[in-house]
Amino acid sequence: MYPGRPMEHSGAAEVTPRRIFAYWLPLAAAWLMMAAEGPFLAAVIARLADPTHNLAAYGVAVSLAILVESPIIMVMSAANALVRDRSSYRAMRNFTHTLNAAITLLMLIALVPPVFGFVSSRMLGLPDEVARLAYTAVAILVPWPGAIGFRRFYQGVLVRRGLARRVAYGTVIRLGAMAATALALFGRPGLEGAWIGAAALSMGVTLEALAARAMAHRSIGELEASELAGPPLGYRAIASFYYPLALTTILALGVQPMVTFFMGHAPSPVESLAVLPVVGSLVFIFRALGLAYQEVGVALIGDNLEGFRQLRRFARGLGAAAVLCLGVIAWTPLSTVWFQQVSGLSPELAAFAITPLRLLTVIPGLTVLLSFQRAILVNCRATSHVTWATVIEVGGVVGILCLGIFGLHGVGLVVAAIAMVVGALGANLYLMAPVRRLRRLRRPPAASRV
Repeated sequence: MYPGRPMEHSGAAEVTPRRIFAYWLPLAAAWLMMAAEGPFLAAVIARLADPTHNLAAYGVAVSLAILVESPIIMVMSAANALVRDRSSYRAMRNFTHTLNAAITLLMLIALVPPVFGFVSSRMLGLPDEVARLAYTAVAILVPWPGAIGFRRFYQGVLVRRGLARRVAYGTVIRLGAMAATALALFGRPGLEGAWIGAAALSMGVTLEALAARAMAHRSIGELEASELAGPPLGYRAIASFYYPLALTTILALGVQPMVTFFMGHAPSPVESLAVLPVVGSLVFIFRALGLAYQEVGVALIGDNLEGFRQLRRFARGLGAAAVLCLGVIAWTPLSTVWFQQVSGLSPELAAFAITPLRLLTVIPGLTVLLSFQRAILVNCRATSHVTWATVIEVGGVVGILCLGIFGLHGVGLVVAAIAMVVGALGANLYLMAPVRRLRRLRRPPAASRV
């Protein structure tokens, strides 16, 4: 039997480490392949003309696009949790299309010259050259948020129906298209590095979205032919379920543009902006292992949290392994190899990046824990706690950034690394209490516990 079929009423005996691993592996592979985008494109940009300004502009453009796409990110979890029959599929599909149209409109509004000028000059304090490069990069990224929403909806349908492996296949298509675009444009006269990076991202995610729809074709046919599995899913119910999740990602992904804002007002602003996407991309590779775990938990934990102990045990091992692997790079000469030889940074920028990387070593472990906690809350429809955890995380980040940059005049990227660790730790600690209460309320009968 294919690992990962939905376990809506399954017993905990079915949640074995082997089953968890088989479900997690294709999702983790997909996340890891997506994580490879950042280092690859940063390495391409670093090898073109004027790398410092182009890396900074690319980081700004991607930060803005990520902020705009933030309301759509949790569509995958929502489809995984809610799509069970024809009615729920159609309702969730229409909801997703409406949200996609709204975020695409936001991207277009961001390109209105007075709006972009206010953001780039007044809010971010960007140098003129960085702002010029970033404007065109944002224009190239206009299709990106909507394409992400489209593909995440169909990926949620695939995961719900036990076809997580196809998510990884789609990511292979995305990476191939992204790499082919970047290499085809590399060195072309008149094309700046930031623009090449943005074009590669847009092309990759657009083709992945089309592939996700094609791979979900059979599953959609089965859903269209299915009988009603429960009360009809209305738009008000979807909005009530999804609003806390969307707010969570808006707040969480809004951290990156906020960090960019603070970088522009700290000592060594251009260096911080140039190194930020490189350090962030490396850390994201290891965070990806934990980000993939949320969908595993939603699908396998069971209506009464029967799979809690096995999933918790797996999460502990996964978090420890992710922290150890990133630590080996951060605290050994491998960091210099990565930043100079792989990422193409100058020796000065590479040295600038090492301290923030070391401070962020614990982030992958905190990400695994947070994904596990969120999976329980999404499964139990207690999504408001997810939002409050993110409020605490963002509040911690902003508070440390204000104190460290405006109060202590610290180097922007170092202060940002400390702030991210403090914020993530605060979110983890907050969620422990609601998770513990839900586990008591939904504790399965003694005979079915693992």
